[in-house]
Amino acid sequence: MTDDRTDWFVHDRFGMFVHFGLYSVAARHEWVQNYERIEAADYARYARFFEPDLFDAPTLARQAREAGARYVVLTAKHHEGFCLWNTATTGFNAVEACGRDLVREYVDALRAEGLRVGIYFSLLDWSHPHYTIDRHHPQRGAADVAERNADRDMAIYREYLHAQVRELLTGYGPLDYLFFDFTEPAEEDGLPGKSPEDWDAETLLAMCRELQPDMVVNDRLGIPADLVTPEQYQPVRPFERDGVPLVWEACQTINGSWGYHRDNHDGKSAALLVRMLASSVALGGNLLLNVGPTGRGEIAPRDAALLSQVGEWMTRHADAIRGAGASRFVAPSGVVYTQRGDRLYAHLFDWPFGLLHLPDLADRVEFARFLDDGSEVLFESIPADQQAFNLLPAAPAPGTLTLKLPVQPPSVALPVIELRLRASS
Repeated sequence: MTDDRTDWFVHDRFGMFVHFGLYSVAARHEWVQNYERIEAADYARYARFFEPDLFDAPTLARQAREAGARYVVLTAKHHEGFCLWNTATTGFNAVEACGRDLVREYVDALRAEGLRVGIYFSLLDWSHPHYTIDRHHPQRGAADVAERNADRDMAIYREYLHAQVRELLTGYGPLDYLFFDFTEPAEEDGLPGKSPEDWDAETLLAMCRELQPDMVVNDRLGIPADLVTPEQYQPVRPFERDGVPLVWEACQTINGSWGYHRDNHDGKSAALLVRMLASSVALGGNLLLNVGPTGRGEIAPRDAALLSQVGEWMTRHADAIRGAGASRFVAPSGVVYTQRGDRLYAHLFDWPFGLLHLPDLADRVEFARFLDDGSEVLFESIPADQQAFNLLPAAPAPGTLTLKLPVQPPSVALPVIELRLRASS
């Protein structure tokens, strides 16, 4: 189910996530402070070496658009607590570190490129002295956790958090998307997580509705909002609540790390990335694909090359993604369907030999073509009792449309066939 607020989001289908912060300088995962149990005072030294001289927001925006994304989400603040905007709440920010308001540069560049503006904001903050040590905190294993927490007051942190969100919502013009991260109250090793009450989530969401009424908000405040955001997981069925379909977005990395990870070379191929995109849209969802700029602020060449390949595919296949969604028709094995109006798109994950049988589409299709070059794909409906060339027991089921394919697939990351449906279909 969608409303006016999410119409653009459901239409655009493909966004780019950008994780950038002090962890980009460390270059070994955005949770490096957590994984290595680094004290806040020691971690803060990275601010002295934060020199994003290659962070060029117009270039970033252009790369996103050329990849086929129509919205971008930047980490204004990740769990480390370092702020990329000109905040009055703390000196732990980019303006103090490098003399630049990177959020300002980012929002201006996106608008100039005609892209929707998204902001990521971490509810966690490992830099704040009153943020209580919980199951995700870098100091969760310290012997004196109870003593440290006794001197911390979440009410003080909560006021700080709300002030930061208010700055972002009032200082940067109309925003399209606010991506909160994250609420997880479950206990682990004797320490709790954080609940919606820790943030006063209801008040935060009310602030969003008051200050940016047209802005989409995700579900990670721990209370229902506009969309759900599965992470590092490709859903196998649409999301719904009480039988009502939900707006959703699969959040995915290129190599398993959100922030720049110099030594991680487990990058996904462009073919896999476009399959993930098609799979998301086929289930009525979006894909938010992440890049983590280097410590100097540019998208690493290996990631830029992948974005370019995805963009090359999107240039020829955007009609099967943007403005498309799930279809009522059931695709055969090795194929996923997306649909936009009277156009059904068959994404061929597996390339068959010679013939592709599509159940329940006989007499429903008036024309078929490869989407990459517009070339016609011939088809027929094979009678169930036909014996010549097709042995009777192996004939397709009645109602099947059979496409005649060349031996070699098109030279694209994912072949797509557009089927023009008849008006009665």
